[in-house]
Amino acid sequence: MHIVIEGQDATGKDTQAQLLADYLRSKGQNVVHYSESGTASEDPFVQKIAKLNYGTKQDIDHRTRVLLYLINRYEQWRKLAEPTLKNGDTVITTRNWYSTLIYEGYAGGVSRNLIRHIHKEVMPERYFSPDKIVILTLSDEDRAKRLADQASKTGRVGEVFKSKGDSFQHKLNSAYLKVAKDENIPTLDTAGTVEEVHEKLKKLFKL
Repeated sequence: MHIVIEGQDATGKDTQAQLLADYLRSKGQNVVHYSESGTASEDPFVQKIAKLNYGTKQDIDHRTRVLLYLINRYEQWRKLAEPTLKNGDTVITTRNWYSTLIYEGYAGGVSRNLIRHIHKEVMPERYFSPDKIVILTLSDEDRAKRLADQASKTGRVGEVFKSKGDSFQHKLNSAYLKVAKDENIPTLDTAGTVEEVHEKLKKLFKL
């Protein structure tokens, strides 16, 4: 089973993915969980690509980012997801190609047709048909508070994308809602406690 948890920064993707992975493991399932961003990867190659994408001082173009994200996306799918799914086990990913479509396409100005085309050329068919997918949402005010809290706790102050202004964040929010509607992807408001959201997510996924 392939599960995808999408959403803007600070909507709780990684937290909910980890809770869901722990829950499924408690039910006896073998689960592999990773973020397509690669920021938490133990793979040295994936780590290097992630550092290029998320460094605070750089001049990387949005089109270049599309390619860099695709590299990490493919490498992690090939090394982690494919073997796990072939074994009949569960893969949970935070983010998928919709993140690139939204951040680099809708908000960054790269041709959305180009993003879609190169992903279709590189990623296997199975990648585009997750068994369960959700886009997490949160109000602008609550998301801003969470971003500030994350930055102070992790030291990731000024990180690319998270440090972008309100206009960029509004573009992302509108794009996520549009993609959810166009692609018929369910959304889940993550206001409330972590535990409350976890229960709502399990109910949505019928787990």
